[in-house]
Amino acid sequence: MDRGRIDVVDWAIAVGVAAILLVTGLSGEHSATGLDLLGYALLTVGGLGLAARRRAPVPVLAVTGLCAVGYQAAGFDVPVVAYLFAVYAAVRAGHRTATVVASVTMLVVLPVAALASGLHDTSEAFARARGALELAWLIAAGAAGEALRQAERRADEAERTREETARRRADEERLRIARELHDSLTHQISIIKVQSEVAVHVARRRGEPVPEALLAIQEAGREATRELRATLEALRDDDTTPPRGLDHLPELVERARAIGLDATLTIEGERRRVPAAVDRTVYRIVQESLTNIARHADAATASVRVDCRPDALAIRVDDDGRATPDTAPTPGVGLLGMRERVTALGGRLRAEPRGEGGFTVQAELPVDRTP
Repeated sequence: MDRGRIDVVDWAIAVGVAAILLVTGLSGEHSATGLDLLGYALLTVGGLGLAARRRAPVPVLAVTGLCAVGYQAAGFDVPVVAYLFAVYAAVRAGHRTATVVASVTMLVVLPVAALASGLHDTSEAFARARGALELAWLIAAGAAGEALRQAERRADEAERTREETARRRADEERLRIARELHDSLTHQISIIKVQSEVAVHVARRRGEPVPEALLAIQEAGREATRELRATLEALRDDDTTPPRGLDHLPELVERARAIGLDATLTIEGERRRVPAAVDRTVYRIVQESLTNIARHADAATASVRVDCRPDALAIRVDDDGRATPDTAPTPGVGLLGMRERVTALGGRLRAEPRGEGGFTVQAELPVDRTP
């Protein structure tokens, strides 16, 4: 139920209780004296005060109790209905001690108020007080509030249990994915890595020049092994911080150079500590961009530029490849993955051919500086 609807219901109940109290008070024999007018006002205020019982249950409990004592002392023999509603609301909100103290005080003070109204017979005063606030009514109101409070608490616990179950299932799924990745990829990557290292070793042993492509394959195999290990650790432990970030961009550029691409890296602005997710995304954007350039762009040069702004990190990767606005490539899985990463962090990504030729990838990642 939304806030506006709750307010309407609360006010409807408050107005209804105030009307019942006022009609009951008017049905008695009272004159238009100042004391009687005060009694009518207390009946009205006591009922209307229930409109705030959800937001301030203890103050409403005090107000309805004082109003009940006041109109009883003014000679109005009217049941303390508003106070019973306040007892229910206070117990439901968990204020049991305050409710017990207030109720015991009411049971003691109401006979005194009846005597103050002009009754001289003590037994008659106690009878009027008992009629205004029956102990059974009081216990029933408190029990109803406690029952609903317990029901709401059980519902909250059930919701937490569902969340914990969902979290546990997500953890189990991460472990399953980690095992699948380990079984399906580790073996093949290890074979590539070992074979490339053997080929490099044999070539050097024979005194033959080692092809740059073979050295690049060897380094790529090592990097893939490290990346796979980091990914598996992240899947096994959601709190594990992946090791690759802004500080590792020079390694990416060096590997791009090793395969014959004239790549440059420029980092401007004041380097500051950034969230791990932003740091990791910067690395992935540059990694994927350079990979795409090496595979598809037929480019000779590539430039990586990172601008460290106070509130954001801006990344731009340009190449001089064969892409043109008229031959825009179809976005692949890598580009879609970059866009998803950037969007998840609330950033923006542009990846498109440049007018003068070549391809550009531009991303802006917001950095939350609040501690």
